[in-house]
Amino acid sequence: MTDQLPEALDVIAVGAHPDDVEIGCGGTLAKLIAQGCRVGIVDITDGEPTPRSSGPEERLAEAAKAARRLGVVHREQLGFPNRKLFDSFDVRVALAKVFRRYRPRLILGIGDKTPMASPDHAQAMMITEAAVFYSRLTKWDDVFDNLPEHTIPHLLTYFLFTGIADLPAGCWPIIVNIEGHLKQKMEAVRCYASQFPAEKEHVFTRVESLSKTMGLLGGCAEGELIAGSRIPCTTDLMRLL
Repeated sequence: MTDQLPEALDVIAVGAHPDDVEIGCGGTLAKLIAQGCRVGIVDITDGEPTPRSSGPEERLAEAAKAARRLGVVHREQLGFPNRKLFDSFDVRVALAKVFRRYRPRLILGIGDKTPMASPDHAQAMMITEAAVFYSRLTKWDDVFDNLPEHTIPHLLTYFLFTGIADLPAGCWPIIVNIEGHLKQKMEAVRCYASQFPAEKEHVFTRVESLSKTMGLLGGCAEGELIAGSRIPCTTDLMRLL
């Protein structure tokens, strides 16, 4: 069965909607791609309806354009409903099938709920965590279309800050230096013209400013905050520093 699977991805980033990943960790993905990683994106919903979009086709075209700008080699949507997304067995299985099919070493998922913004984000967080677990379970071949189980070594989270940046309890922060990739990230976000018309220009200022603030906290010019549930461990302290 394994020899019939597509070429493996090193990293898969998961969002509730197209544009979540670009805003939350687009620079990190661009950096990983520049370092030779094969990166994919999974959008659980198509993000529609929204006030200014003509429909799913427009949003799909924007997502494809953003993926090309970052250098992503695979992007897919799972087709679950925007605004009605709930952590359920069916969506957990659908995402876990993607993980089994593409066998990533790292998953990047949404790290926390977003008060005053879409509740889909919090649901996506739980769905992604469950799918990482489901991906490695044995004796469930009928559920997963006989896709071989796959253990994902690393799950890290990115953040869609809508207020004061704060980490959930039990998360350990890492600042990814994205120097040289912030422009690329912002160009990917700007691919979503239906979501960010001229009157929402302030969104780009906020995203760019947050990247520079995260860089300042990490000792670099431009950065993104990601986090994990495990305390970082190293055998090479000087290289880590």
